[in-house]
This record gives sequence, structure tokens and C-alpha cells, in this order.
Amino acid sequence: MPHHEPTREMRQCIGHCQECAALCVECGTHCLRMGGDHAAPEHQGLLHDCADVCAAAARFMLRSSHHHSHVCGLCAEVCEACAEECERLAEGDQLMTRCAEACRRCARSCRQMAGAGV
Repeated sequence: MPHHEPTREMRQCIGHCQECAALCVECGTHCLRMGGDHAAPEHQGLLHDCADVCAAAARFMLRSSHHHSHVCGLCAEVCEACAEECERLAEGDQLMTRCAEACRRCARSCRQMAGAGV
């Protein structure tokens, strides 16, 4: 099976996925320290889900998997949900705002990769 180099768009999406995964992990720890709704199992679970699916999407693209579009579609959905939740809880918190922005960027990028199908 021939190896295909990732396209420029795919490399950009990989970067967005990696950035989002890292910020979601960092934000999860930050939110635990904040307590309250930020430490709720639902919010923590969503941050972990987002970090995991972003990392998986990046890996699928890095190895030019034929299935990357499916993973990217799921990643876009989870990132969008995470962005909405972080925005709702942010109340001016800079890290949560950065996390939401990274999730939105990743969702847009992954949506494009999901639509590309190749």
C-alpha cells in the first residue's frame, strides 16, 4: 500500500487537533481546581472525550488512514459540544476561553476533512 503524504489542509487540521487535545487536558485540570460545575463529571468527561478524539483524529491523519474522514466527523461534533460547554462555564476565564476557541478551530478543520473523504 503506497504511503500518501498529508496535504497542507490535513497538516493544518493535525495541528488544530493536537492543540485542542493539549488544551482540553490542561483545561480539565484547571477546571478541577476551580470546583463546582467546572469539576462536574459531565464537564470533565466532555473535556476528556474531546482530548481523546482530537488525538485519535490527528493520528488517523498522520498515517493517512482511509478512515480519517469518519474520525474527523466525530471529532468535529465532540469539539463543537466542548466549545459550547466551555463558553457556557468560562465566565471570563482565559484558559477556558482559549480552550473553546481551539475547539471551534478544530471543529471547523475536522468538518472540512470529514467532507473531503480522502
